[in-house]
Amino acid sequence: MRLTDLSIKRLRVPVNGRVTYTDDTLPGFSVRVTASGVKTFTLMYGRNRKRITIGRYPAITLAEARAKARELVAQRTLGKEDLPTIKFEDAVPIFLASQYPEHSLKPRTRAEAERVLRKHFLAPFRYELLHTIATHNVTQIVDRMRKTPSEARHAFAIIRLFFNWAEKRRYVPKSPCWGVDSPRASPPRERVLSKDEIKTVLIAARESSNTYTTIVELLLYTGQRRGEIAGLRHEWIDWENRTITFPAAITKNKRAHTIPFRTRVEELLRRGKDKGILFPGRGVDTPFDGWSKSKPRFDARCPLPHWTLHDLRRTFATNLAALGVPVHVTEKALNHVSGTTGGIVAVYQRHTYEREIGEAMAAWSSCLEELTRETRSVERVEELPLRIVA
Repeated sequence: MRLTDLSIKRLRVPVNGRVTYTDDTLPGFSVRVTASGVKTFTLMYGRNRKRITIGRYPAITLAEARAKARELVAQRTLGKEDLPTIKFEDAVPIFLASQYPEHSLKPRTRAEAERVLRKHFLAPFRYELLHTIATHNVTQIVDRMRKTPSEARHAFAIIRLFFNWAEKRRYVPKSPCWGVDSPRASPPRERVLSKDEIKTVLIAARESSNTYTTIVELLLYTGQRRGEIAGLRHEWIDWENRTITFPAAITKNKRAHTIPFRTRVEELLRRGKDKGILFPGRGVDTPFDGWSKSKPRFDARCPLPHWTLHDLRRTFATNLAALGVPVHVTEKALNHVSGTTGGIVAVYQRHTYEREIGEAMAAWSSCLEELTRETRSVERVEELPLRIVA
């Protein structure tokens, strides 16, 4: 048949599978129609009858596709090198293996890059050849994440790195992300939970003892990062001395970090598995990852406005300051390497402040327990007594 804009619009969509309609005016040029209604221009040429994808209709017009097909046939006739034909789905594992070689980076760095590529880009780009993915294809995906600006910015950084790698490998003549501005960063959060909000979180968390509520309470008591608590392993816990040591491989600053814990935290830790990862996810040996489903369910019982799990870390730090804990002790408790414990100070000053952190953690635990007791009314968390040795 002779392909025209009108005939393409009228092509019948198959019930299942796909149907190929060949153009009589240009040998090998055709349009494929899938059961989902997607129409794609293709070209089959050469001795081995290799089929390549030119692009989807109507993102690429019939005239543009036919001109591109003629160009490819001409290049073949003149003996020029064929365009690379690697699909996005096949390129992703090659990218991950070459960009994040084993043992060179923290395992979660590679895992996070893989998560972003698979979650946001694999479905729309799975069968697309890399050189057919245009700038607007990428920006449309990123623009749909405007309600989560941090995730949009992060996703764009990963896909830009991917296509920069693809350009160096000559899979694409030019990255579709070239010249595109990164999404604007969301303003830094300043949310600190009030005394009543802390109490609300504690009460809601203690209504059930599932993995998510256990992690929420641990975050509030310890002030540690979400990923570090979710990835806790049994072998990192010294039950006798009541300490947790996070190895350098999983911390954000690549420094081992030890924190003490008291009775309530021990009760929470005992809920976990007795070996390996305390709070496993859906995989065999993977950390808990059900954040997106668990948070809305928890919020139904804990209706606080505009709060995130990371706000618990900020709440922890703010209340330690209000309790009179020296800032350098708080920084050590949070495992920060900036501020008072960064720069040249971090090179020469190697004191761990384990005793001081222990006293601060004990005082904060007492405050939290006091909030949930019905026999005493607490007007302000920061008014509770604390003795800290600086």
